[in-house]
Amino acid sequence: MISISRSQWHITPLAPAEFRNAIQGVHPLVMQVLWARGFRDAEEAAAFLGSDATDVNPFALPDMDVAVDRILRAIQANELIAIYGDYDCDGVTSCALLTQVLISLKARSKVYIPNRFEEGYGLHADALDTLKAEGVTLVITVDCGARANAEALHAREIGIDLIITDHHALVHGQLPDALAVINPTRTDAANTYSFRSLAGVGVAYRLAQALLRMYAAQSDAASECDEETLLDLVAIGTVADVAQLVGENRALVQAGLKQINTQPRIGVRMLAAAAGAKIGAVTTQTIGFGIAPRLNAAGRIEHALAAYQLLTTTGESDAAEIVRELNERNELRQKTTESVTQSAVALTLGDRQADVPLLFAAGEDYNSGVIGLAAARVVERYYKPAVIVATQMGEARGSCRSVEGFNITAALDQCKDLLTRHGGHAAAAGFTAPAVSLEPLRERLIEIARAQQPEGGWQRALAIDAEITLVKTSMATLDALALLEPHGMGNPRPLFMACNATVHSIRRIGKAHGHDGATPAAGPHLKLGLRDAANNTWDAVGWKMGERAAEIKTGDKIDVVFQLDLNEWNGERRLQLLVQDFALHESAEPSQKDGGASPGKHGGKDASDR
Repeated sequence: MISISRSQWHITPLAPAEFRNAIQGVHPLVMQVLWARGFRDAEEAAAFLGSDATDVNPFALPDMDVAVDRILRAIQANELIAIYGDYDCDGVTSCALLTQVLISLKARSKVYIPNRFEEGYGLHADALDTLKAEGVTLVITVDCGARANAEALHAREIGIDLIITDHHALVHGQLPDALAVINPTRTDAANTYSFRSLAGVGVAYRLAQALLRMYAAQSDAASECDEETLLDLVAIGTVADVAQLVGENRALVQAGLKQINTQPRIGVRMLAAAAGAKIGAVTTQTIGFGIAPRLNAAGRIEHALAAYQLLTTTGESDAAEIVRELNERNELRQKTTESVTQSAVALTLGDRQADVPLLFAAGEDYNSGVIGLAAARVVERYYKPAVIVATQMGEARGSCRSVEGFNITAALDQCKDLLTRHGGHAAAAGFTAPAVSLEPLRERLIEIARAQQPEGGWQRALAIDAEITLVKTSMATLDALALLEPHGMGNPRPLFMACNATVHSIRRIGKAHGHDGATPAAGPHLKLGLRDAANNTWDAVGWKMGERAAEIKTGDKIDVVFQLDLNEWNGERRLQLLVQDFALHESAEPSQKDGGASPGKHGGKDASDR
């Protein structure tokens, strides 16, 4: 039987004092985190803390000048332009963003978002035929098209000019035969753009910037759209797509959060309220766990058009009705995801899957809109690449999630003879295939994973930024750490470790989704009460760690790995620990801890010391 994955702990040694104190006014713990993230030069650290990449030259992206020229000519000739977007949050925000810009430029435009269940991901020849019949002469893709080589040829054959904006990898670096391919991941010599990690909405935003700036240069009339008013959509799409929050992305999200928290559009304001967040206090966590899931729920359960409409409506009553609908879909999405996850876990716990390096489950009753979420949950629990497939009428649609060190899209590339189409990133991918190909696909993916799996299996590692002392930690510590925000992939919330905390209380909390109600179910989450060396009490919450309650008892001494968080309830503000892992404290050699290498000491000091 597969066991729940544990983590190896890797703690960063204490940075030299001269680095921790190099920038006046910056807390030494902030500098310690930057040291842990690879910064060694104080000027580079200062540049990161004060980065502003919103004023980047968008024309530096390959084919941007060609695309802008063609779009402006289409506007002048009153041609019908179609924005063709993906049905996830990144794609929908991209559609809303370009719609806002084209409307401001008085363009004739429409949006086409494929149906996940009937059409699937990506650009489709049939959809291009439909758009052609409706009078469309120019199609701009957003968050899709990078691998649409055949479809690009079809567009050219039927007389549609195609501009592809995407951030996904090309097929073996080959450019689709489109009028323009604006993609920062291009590997050809024409791409000299320095930042390669933009989300789909980030690429769409750069196109919008270029359009607005060129229009302003060529026309006496100013556009009704301002670049800054688009940044809320950029922040939502970038965070939702789990893009690297470094460089341009970090600056764009930072500026987008400012827009959301000061002048949110109606739909975003209502989404934030539905997620229980106040305007003025929206963070990347609000987006990732509150706003984005509701937008994504539209396309996972039915059609993504409702999410697009919410982001583009200006009517209060319309927005309120759409938010109500999205809340209902999101609740159904949660239940459906849990059902598919439980079924997939039951399959992957079978004897033949127990020792394999990749988990593979397929079901005829799986909802294809949530299989990606279910795959992510399986990876989170067992830390092995996971493939979950929905089959219907002889066709299989699969969603894949992976672990550090295993490029799942590259693995699918090695199986392309078994697939109808596929695409994605190193960590996430999707495919369609004939159902009869599933068993050979499963076997081949397992063999590919086995060849790449390190000795001892895939290992989740916790990169701990610093060891700190709870007694020395205060609200001022959390305030100082805010300088590192916004957080996300590539710039995660700081991870700390505290040693020798006493367990004061243990309980399981939360509602168990999918429980039949016949008997009380233990909550899926873990709530601990801890005491530090000064006998102060700390609340510690471990999301989805309820099953680990049996590992400890009151009075135990534990070492805990956590993120520092703020809990506000009934007007009271308290620090709490968001637990990522824990282990019994050992006074002997710490490297013998369960779960991997454990931290040592720093000569009696830790990163809390000034």
